[in-house]
Amino acid sequence: MKRREFITLLGGAATWPLVASAQQPGMPVIGFLNAASRDQFDHIVRAFHLGLNEMGYVEGRNVAIEYRWADNQYDRLPGLAEDLVHRRVTVITTGSATLAALAAKAATTTIPIVFLTVSDPVELGFVTSLNRPGGNLTGVTTLNVEMGPKRLEVLHELLPAATIVGALVNPINYSVVIEAEMRRVQAAARTLGLKPVHILQASTERDLDDAFSTLAQRRASGLVISPDTFFSGQSAQLAALAARHALPTISPYREFVTAGGLMSYGGSITDQYRLVGNYTGRILKGEKPADLPVQQVTKIELIINLTTTKALGVTVRTSILLRADEVIE
Repeated sequence: MKRREFITLLGGAATWPLVASAQQPGMPVIGFLNAASRDQFDHIVRAFHLGLNEMGYVEGRNVAIEYRWADNQYDRLPGLAEDLVHRRVTVITTGSATLAALAAKAATTTIPIVFLTVSDPVELGFVTSLNRPGGNLTGVTTLNVEMGPKRLEVLHELLPAATIVGALVNPINYSVVIEAEMRRVQAAARTLGLKPVHILQASTERDLDDAFSTLAQRRASGLVISPDTFFSGQSAQLAALAARHALPTISPYREFVTAGGLMSYGGSITDQYRLVGNYTGRILKGEKPADLPVQQVTKIELIINLTTTKALGVTVRTSILLRADEVIE
């Protein structure tokens, strides 16, 4: 492994002395703020670096990166954001947790911020409009929150006889966003003739165990996982719990399916971080956030794990398989 690749893989705040030692005078510094844990997100760091590389920037050669990971403790985000501001970084990038972008926005009105959010950045107050952000923030937005009802619909299509379904949310995440998503999911449940969806909350690994046990007690036939950085990082545990409880589950994240989960319906998180890396590079080249339109990721992928369908005894209709963007066997 090359030295530069080794430094890239290490990431985290602890790598700063290594990167700084190779830093050239005047080298710009990126503040990378993320709500998750570093050891769960090697793939997004690589995607972010790819986006930077496409703009001509390589960590340790012509740009330095200060990593700040909240380790799924969202209350740490404001302090981590303020620390990056005090270090006078050139630009701050935030992960898909809305609270990360909110923390960065509260910490500075002058340092450029490139966000990634699963919600409408105009409604959140990040930008005045998608085409003309108008301030020190711009970034990438996805349809993940809006796709909650669609995930329920896909799960229902796979399990037409199911009437009791659960939804998993993180109560620490931005509550207004979660509440709006759950209202849409409940409305979709009524349209589909389902009973009211059981809303389960989880913000720790222990909570995940309890949520699946509760769903088993309530005789739920399926589960819809809400978009959240914590859930993305816990894809392997969620897939294992779904298998243990024989509970058909749909997630927004492909990583859930590759870990053995049933299926996912959402945008590619690695593509999203690549775009964040692109925009970060463009700002380093001198472009202003106010002039960079918010990028909307509209490509949604349906991914199915056929091995898991067989293990669960679920028959997948040909119509669903034909719509799938990827089938894992």
